[in-house]
Amino acid sequence: MGEKAHEKKDDKEAQFEDHEHVEVSEELPPELEALMQTEPLKGLSEAEVAERTARFGKNEISEKKTNPLLKFLSYFTGAIAYLIELAFILSGVVEDWIDFGIIGGLLVINALIGFIEESKADAALDALKNTLALKSRVFRDGRLQEIESSELVPGDIVAVRLGDIIPADARLLGISVDGSDVEVNLQVDQSALTGESLPVEKKRGDTIYSSSICKQGQMLAVVTKTGANTFIGRAANLISITNEQGHFQKIVNQIGNFLVVITLTMVVIIFIYLLLRRKNEVDHLSKTDVFDVLRDVLVLTVAAIPVGLPTVMSVTMAVGAKQLAAKQVIVKRLTAVEEMASVSVLCSDKTGTLTLNKLTFDEPYLKPGFTKEDLLLYSYLASEPGANDPIEMAVRTAAKRDVPLLADCTGHTIPGFKVASFVPFNPATKLTQATVVDHHAGESFRVAKGAPQVIVKLVGGDDEATHAVNLLARRGLRALGVARTVPGTLDSWQLIGMISLLDPPRPDSAETIRRCEEMGVVVKMVTGDQLIIAKEVAGRLGMSRAILDANSLTDPDATDAQLADRCLHADGFAQVIPEHKYRVVELLQSKGLLVGMTGDGVNDAPALKKANVGIAVHDCTDAARSAADIVLLAPGLSTIVDGVLTSRAIFQRMRSYALYRITSTVHFLIFFFIITLAFRWQMKAILLIFIAVLNDAATLVISVDNAQISRRPDKWRIGQLITLSVILGCFLTALSFAVFFVARDVFNIPDDAGKQSEDDTKDGRMETIIYLNVSSAPHFTIFSTRLAGFFWENLPSLTFTAAILATQVFAMFISIFGINNLTTAIGGGWGVSLLAISLAYFVVLDAVKVFVFRIWSFELTVKLWPTRARKERLQHKKERLVIDERVRLNVARIRAVSKAIYAANAFAKAGRRELPR
Repeated sequence: MGEKAHEKKDDKEAQFEDHEHVEVSEELPPELEALMQTEPLKGLSEAEVAERTARFGKNEISEKKTNPLLKFLSYFTGAIAYLIELAFILSGVVEDWIDFGIIGGLLVINALIGFIEESKADAALDALKNTLALKSRVFRDGRLQEIESSELVPGDIVAVRLGDIIPADARLLGISVDGSDVEVNLQVDQSALTGESLPVEKKRGDTIYSSSICKQGQMLAVVTKTGANTFIGRAANLISITNEQGHFQKIVNQIGNFLVVITLTMVVIIFIYLLLRRKNEVDHLSKTDVFDVLRDVLVLTVAAIPVGLPTVMSVTMAVGAKQLAAKQVIVKRLTAVEEMASVSVLCSDKTGTLTLNKLTFDEPYLKPGFTKEDLLLYSYLASEPGANDPIEMAVRTAAKRDVPLLADCTGHTIPGFKVASFVPFNPATKLTQATVVDHHAGESFRVAKGAPQVIVKLVGGDDEATHAVNLLARRGLRALGVARTVPGTLDSWQLIGMISLLDPPRPDSAETIRRCEEMGVVVKMVTGDQLIIAKEVAGRLGMSRAILDANSLTDPDATDAQLADRCLHADGFAQVIPEHKYRVVELLQSKGLLVGMTGDGVNDAPALKKANVGIAVHDCTDAARSAADIVLLAPGLSTIVDGVLTSRAIFQRMRSYALYRITSTVHFLIFFFIITLAFRWQMKAILLIFIAVLNDAATLVISVDNAQISRRPDKWRIGQLITLSVILGCFLTALSFAVFFVARDVFNIPDDAGKQSEDDTKDGRMETIIYLNVSSAPHFTIFSTRLAGFFWENLPSLTFTAAILATQVFAMFISIFGINNLTTAIGGGWGVSLLAISLAYFVVLDAVKVFVFRIWSFELTVKLWPTRARKERLQHKKERLVIDERVRLNVARIRAVSKAIYAANAFAKAGRRELPR
């Protein structure tokens, strides 16, 4: 029965399918609609203009300027900064001017680095303003005049013609400047606004958008929206309200908060203890006594504070930025280098990013007896020389590339042929025609190129060609028919074939997507272009075709959590506007993901700004470039992979330093807290500062260390980081006390407990022994913290190794030989033994670290800290994994069935075509 129905359907003449172009549209509120009734050839009066300007404001994008001083002062905020500032104030109070100067200098330098780097990256609003038309032709008081575009108001009648930048959102009136009906609709390029790869035809009643470009025709339009209310104005508003704290700043603040809490807690306890002890010694505390204790505590605080942490991390990121610059990847926001390592979803615009934004000749449909070269030759003969139409340019470019005869041709001068007459494209006939003399055959013929419907009608109908065009249209390809007259006549036409045109993927896009997915980064297409075109391009790029339209993002019945799940599981979205792209990024971030965004147009700017890492591609608009964190200077997307690999190497170095520095701080505080309270033992202040400065200076070279690049997106696991730091810090504390007790109780070295530096009876050797241990043991730990596995799996670079060893060899020598007023000589035996013990002990710590990493899981954290929220989160994760696995299996089954059905239909169609008619 099905076959009979199909045969009956085939007996009918094939019809061309209409594919509706989905246009961005919105209804005007009634109060604004009332202002649209302006008489076209008269326009608004000056009084009406003044009243509407007062009501709606100027047709420009306003901006809020940030006070540079307030912006500079903002770099003095954050947990670590506050702790350093507290030490800065205390050093002034106790008149310790050397520390006062050093700490103040560090604060200013760190703030200047951030201010200078970041002040370059926030000019998106200026760039958006530069895309607006400067002058407009408008009817006012009954005459056509030229005014500043910023003076336009809703209800103004503007004249739009070929080449104009549309000055405001407006509704087309379908008439020309003389009041007559127009014969040709407008062709408008709005690719930078919506991402559509082809110019869009606009007729009477359609809306044209500010900053799009008129490519064909001329017409009057009534202004509907101006300034911040326009399509582009709303995009600017989204950029201006997106000013969130970066992911890296949040991580640094979390680390800082932990260090601040433990530092202040222990230092305050030590301060109180020392005050009480001093009071017992002198009966009455004087101002000098309080200041002396405060000075000792201040030195301990400064030594414990990771003052080098911001600098080391900034230098590490700057080195990475320099490496990327050599690959033509410009980093505008330094912390984006680190954040890119954690990006697990990359949303990408299509037009101009994944594709070339250039209409190109694709695989054609050919009639038997004709070749691709024939099709291109005849289409070239029927093309208008010098026309800037993208379709004409695509046809001529393909013809000159693929037809050897045309390689060096210009215009209609073709060897062996002469174009006797040419009829250019006419919107009424929708085709071009040429009469050509073939010198080799000694005869004339005619060629025609135009809309498929027109060409098929010209040749007397062709069902097979009609079906072919419908198949192309369903895939989003633009088709053009080409025909010529039968040899010997100038009136009887035969079809050559159908040209198919598409904005093709960039040559490296598919490979970039494949490599990103290998590294655990899921790529999602987010485009303003039509759904069928998005699916076709996705298929060519090797992506899944589960592309949804914009309606799935604005479903009023869905919760934010459901919409976020929709974004997570879809392969992309089509027919979206800037607000939708922004929303996709926002919803994915709500799932706890770090999101990257690539784009090139004005419509991408809000999403670029919202994303954790915004990437503007080569040849992008000023708006996209200004909103982005990273700018690609070379064509294509392959450098994104370089960026991900480099950022992951940077991340490993930074996590290595953070783990080492927190471990050192924990060890430092616990050891001195206990030894001060339990044994009344203190170290000379200058040695504490010496440890902090020397070791932090050496770790700057971590920026050039070898790094083990992870195959999945990196993540700051703060709980894991702090727990491991505390464990390693406790192990180091145990070593330091072991050294102390062995030196005191086995080798009978006086501990000098309770003695001041200036005391003549002080032996001093214990201080030097502890100095060398506290300097070297935590410092060698950095050889272990470099990676999650055992230290020998990826050996450190020679430069890094040399720098770390050099500082501790230096510390060993000043301990062996002693320096007046700094260290007391302890001899070669102690010096070499202590350094060897510290070097060997890091191997023990390495085993502890690997054990912790291997047993660590979210499930373990729930057992250790069984809060209600964590239990619910664990349960949700387990349920989600079960659902995801079920969905994955079902999708795989559906795809397998779909492929089988598609193959069966293809065989069936092939068999029907072979049946004799």
